[in-house]
This record gives sequence, structure tokens and C-alpha cells, in this order.
Amino acid sequence: MFRGIYTAASAMLVQNASVDVAANNLANVGTSGFRGRRAVNKAFPVLLMSRIEAAEKREEPERLFRAGGKIPIGDAALTTVLSETALRTAAGSLAVTGNPLDVAPGEEGYFVVADGRGNLFYTRSGHFTRDGQGRLVTHDGYFLQGDGGNIELGEAERVVIGDGGQISADGEVIGNLRFVSFESPTWLRHVGKSLVAETEASGNPRELENFRLVPGALELSNVHVVEEMVRMIDAHRAYEASSKCVTAQDESASRLTTSFGRSG
Repeated sequence: MFRGIYTAASAMLVQNASVDVAANNLANVGTSGFRGRRAVNKAFPVLLMSRIEAAEKREEPERLFRAGGKIPIGDAALTTVLSETALRTAAGSLAVTGNPLDVAPGEEGYFVVADGRGNLFYTRSGHFTRDGQGRLVTHDGYFLQGDGGNIELGEAERVVIGDGGQISADGEVIGNLRFVSFESPTWLRHVGKSLVAETEASGNPRELENFRLVPGALELSNVHVVEEMVRMIDAHRAYEASSKCVTAQDESASRLTTSFGRSG
């Protein structure tokens, strides 16, 4: 086993994942309420390596094999792998739109939305509209949730969302927006452009009773273009350096094989 090849290859995989994360952040720089992610890497003191072969190609003693045809070939110390991606919780800047159905969070927390099957998701994007049945929905068609479920506007001509989450239709309060927080929001999982879902690590959503909203405004993405471009360039350079290490290790292995032949 050539440890240098495995170590450099693992570094290439990490940098490739870092480029993907940065690219996704840049792709959503114009998405209201989007929160960028950061790649979190981890170094294993010892990582067990194995080779996978088809059963008919096995030549080593049967005791060396594990279930599934995996052959242990040693361990690799300090191998770097992608641990997870973490959500950046810094708030984005506000943009005033003047649209009465737009509302921006004034503090840490998330609006609650639901799909047609009743599954709940969470978003910082307060860019809402009215669907054909008079319900408040996101522009992706998810139903905004109030304290009584879906928010029904009916035939109301004038709709106002107050800074405390109160929803008024033609001067009459018809409900209050649900606004929740999480104990560890960095562990929330992205399921769409600005939608996130809870995970075991993030904890369950906690309802906030007193919160502040900014009517007629939207929170923009918290992605900084220059910062993401720098991260992408750094990852590309690190990928190229790791690739050169793989090439150097492969050339060394070829010279050793040519000089001394394959071991029996």
C-alpha cells in the first residue's frame, strides 16, 4: 500500500467538496433568506483502509476477508476527510421592497412553512404571495404557517403583516405568524434554496412568542461573493497541489516496481 497516494487522494476529495460548497453558496447569492454553508474537515488519527474485490478474484487466505469482500490493507494516519457542512447563522442585509406581503426577520429565527403533505420546513425568506385559493404561500408554493395552520386570506383586498407577526385582512386580525428558533441552528439541513429542515443535532424548533419583524422588507443572502471566490481559489490550488502529490507518488511506485519487480 502506498500511503502517500491515499493521503493525497483524500485531500483531493476534501478540496473538491469545498469547491462544491462554495459554488452552491455563489449560486444562491441572490436568493432572499439564503444562508451559506461552510465545509468542516476532520483529521482521523488512524483511518482503516481496505480494498474491495469480487469474490472470484480472491487469492489471499479467507481469514483476511471481511463481509462484502473487503480486504484490510493497513491504516492511514492523519487522513483528512469532510466531516460535515455547517450553516452560517450571520444575518444578511435588509432590502426595503415596500411590498405588504414581504417581511424580514428582525432577529434570529425562522418562519414555518408546510408542503402539500403537511411536512414542516423553515426559512428566513419572507417573500410571500397569495395563491389561487387565497392562502399565503412562498414563491415555491409552500404554505406559510400561522398559529392556526395555513393562513387563509379569502377575498381580502388589503393584507398587512405587522412587526409582531399579526396578520390583518381588511383591518381584521386573522392570525399570527409562527416564528421558531433552534438550539443549534448550524446543524440545520438545507432542503431547498432557502428552506432548511431540523436534524437531531439542531434540536427541535422552539416557538417564539415575542419576536420582531420588519414589514415591507426582505433579508438578503448572507453570502459574500469575494469571500466565496477566495475560498474557491484556495480550494482549487490545494486540489492541484494534492494532485501533483498523487502523480509524484505514482511515479515513485512505478520506478520501484520497475527496479525491484512486484513482490510475491
